[in-house]
Amino acid sequence: MKDIEQELYWDSAYAIALALIDHFPDRNPEDVGLIELSEMIKHLPGFMDDSRLATERILLDIQISWYEEMNS
Repeated sequence: MKDIEQELYWDSAYAIALALIDHFPDRNPEDVGLIELSEMIKHLPGFMDDSRLATERILLDIQISWYEEMNS
């Protein structure tokens, strides 16, 4: 886990993906549904955005970034 927390917002897909890797290293993005993903993100240290702003497209973008970063 990184020492410096970054403020995270829904439009920061890549930064959120990195935070998910750090905080949930044993989770596979392919096994996480969008509702669970939303909850995971809302509980990340540094997450500052309004949870009502999350759309399916935003969550899918985050999930894709997470998957690509885990498999690169």
